[in-house]
Amino acid sequence: MAITSSHILVCRTDNIGDVVLTLPMVARLRQLHPHARISFLCRRYAAQVVRYCSDVDAVVELEEVQDDLQGYLRHSGVDTIIICQPDRPLAIAAFKSRIRHRIGNARQKLYLLFYCNRRVRFSKGLSENHEAQINFEFLKPLGDSTIPDRAQIPGLYHFSIPHDADIARRLGTAGFNLILHTKSNGHGREWPVESFLALARSLVAQHEVTLWLTGSEQEGAWLESHAADLVAMPNVRNVCGSMDLAGLTRFIHQADGLIASGTGPLHLSAAIGQRTLGLFPPTRPMHPGRWAALGPRAENLCVAAQACPGCEKQPGPTCDCMRAITPDMVLGVVQRWIAEKAATAA
Repeated sequence: MAITSSHILVCRTDNIGDVVLTLPMVARLRQLHPHARISFLCRRYAAQVVRYCSDVDAVVELEEVQDDLQGYLRHSGVDTIIICQPDRPLAIAAFKSRIRHRIGNARQKLYLLFYCNRRVRFSKGLSENHEAQINFEFLKPLGDSTIPDRAQIPGLYHFSIPHDADIARRLGTAGFNLILHTKSNGHGREWPVESFLALARSLVAQHEVTLWLTGSEQEGAWLESHAADLVAMPNVRNVCGSMDLAGLTRFIHQADGLIASGTGPLHLSAAIGQRTLGLFPPTRPMHPGRWAALGPRAENLCVAAQACPGCEKQPGPTCDCMRAITPDMVLGVVQRWIAEKAATAA
């Protein structure tokens, strides 16, 4: 029998990209239970993005409740919890707090088989679906076994992002503001920094184009040390570490496009409707079949026919699969974006 619920807690306490790719499932959850309260448990730094999602009634920061998860759950009024990735303390707390419906993937961890009473069973590694589609498996106990097509995912993002006057001034009067998110915080294969440099050099003659390097403070320092030629380009601005995630979201929203490999800001950019280009290897589990940017203006490049030798075990951030994506290929996409914006403004 399908679950009926008055207060549902969706839990996703890992990375930004994973959180963003869970939000389409939350939108479907809102459709299934229009009168239920939907809360979202995530880490503090990701909470800033979830608060922009209109399908979520309340955001709970893990750091605020992790010292007493059981106490929080007992007094929260939650009657359904969806544990979207393995979390042993959370599963135990939900069990001990007697949350009526506890949904988890029983194929991932044995403790989820024990502590969850409304179990789903699926293997991410064997699935041909995108991560955003895979998350819909958790809705089966709530009466929905439909997995949306990839083309349907962009329509399930509902964000309300305020205009930021300071960012507008920062972007200035440039004809095209392009964000380059060069690093991935170790979460995927990266396009080589020398390829980003070649792209920047190809665009330097177009004075109306400004390139913005985004990332963490540590990534910005890495770029200063290892990609000094890129940082020093006259059309490049290094703003790594200068804004929190809420500010970065507004910055992406008000810019004109973003290029990145498989990392959180890529999925964020696609989800909020920005022009987005994802750069990927064909290597499982990093391939675009699982992690492509999905959005109304998102596209992806993966040109290697097969993974380079030993690709999945390479310790470095890049590989020959990523080097196969040439700067000219990316430049072609950017020039099309620039022409598109100019035609719209005309």
